Amino acid sequence: MFEIGNSLREARTRRQVDLAVAEQATKIRARYLRALEDERFDQLPSQTYVKGFLRTYADYLGLDGQLYVDEFNSRFATGDEHDARPRRSSVRPERRTRRLETSIVLIAVALVAIVTLVVTSAWQTGGSGSKAPKTTHHPTAHKRTTIPRPHAFLEITAAKGPSYVTVHRENATGRLVFQGTISKGRMEPFTGKQFWISVSSPENLKILVAGKPVQVGGYKPVAFIVNKTGVHGA
Repeated sequence: MFEIGNSLREARTRRQVDLAVAEQATKIRARYLRALEDERFDQLPSQTYVKGFLRTYADYLGLDGQLYVDEFNSRFATGDEHDARPRRSSVRPERRTRRLETSIVLIAVALVAIVTLVVTSAWQTGGSGSKAPKTTHHPTAHKRTTIPRPHAFLEITAAKGPSYVTVHRENATGRLVFQGTISKGRMEPFTGKQFWISVSSPENLKILVAGKPVQVGGYKPVAFIVNKTGVHGA
């Protein structure tokens, strides 16, 4: 068990990010972010909003969003979400029985069809008395040439943890091509010549430009431009 609000506030303070910047990056109103940090969850429209905002805000701060949702569920979640589950489960045994019966019938039909096919083939082979000519296969006949798949111009991988990422073409006012959290282990490729990028947790990311790694250090949110010549300040 841990304090949801205090850990969010400490992570934001450690990164030297104020609520206005976090609001702009996550698209969550600052008063809702403040409510999450104060654990005043009743000020949000519903528990669904609380969980969604918790996940997005924690990921933006370089934390594990799912861990915060699980902690909220274990300590605060109440109401219809939990009451509805037993009622839905009351019809499951009957549905499972019907599905099992249907599966058994389908398997039986398939077995009969297979046996019939085998018997028919054996009868036809035995009655013909002729043997099919052998086919000579050349070792090189089925060789396939593997063509290396080219890298995308820009590849952003969340190698160490999640990060909230925004990507525009050309510059900060260019067309938005990606906005959201890249979860740990996931890679997002982009094709083009130049991109403006904003990341919340640069220490968690591995960035390749034209197949070559680029260094974006630090533990604070940062924005920059990448093109064929490398990384440049935004």
